[in-house]
Amino acid sequence: MQQTHILLIIEDNPDDLELALLALEETGLEDKIIIARDGIEAIDYLFAESRIQPLPDLVLLDLQLPRISGLEVLKKIRNNTRTRLLPIVILTTSNEEIDRLKGYDLGCNSYVQKPVDYEQFLHIIQQMTQYWLGINSPPPYHHIMT
Repeated sequence: MQQTHILLIIEDNPDDLELALLALEETGLEDKIIIARDGIEAIDYLFAESRIQPLPDLVLLDLQLPRISGLEVLKKIRNNTRTRLLPIVILTTSNEEIDRLKGYDLGCNSYVQKPVDYEQFLHIIQQMTQYWLGINSPPPYHHIMT
């Protein structure tokens, strides 16, 4: 039986979100996908007091978000003991050196520039999900969750 993973996509651009969802659908993984369309929605989902669902297995984080930037979301995630070990991939159009530096400095696990070509985007999504949800051994959350 294939394990169901929870994937949190934090993306405000409807076109990029649609591409990501199509690419994920083509991967064939039986994932539960949570979508946050801005930084506040992401924070609300991750830090809900009445959390009855487990934390996501992977977070795909865009940098250019309304209300709270992706870097601020990353900072909040890493500053909380319950979420600090979540695997976070920054998936963004920015290839600015300063954005990469800030992303890694704040603790992202990977920084991936979104390709404009759909086939390349599909390939990247397949590789990321295969690695982070299949090959990678996640941290033992049960030891850090309260």
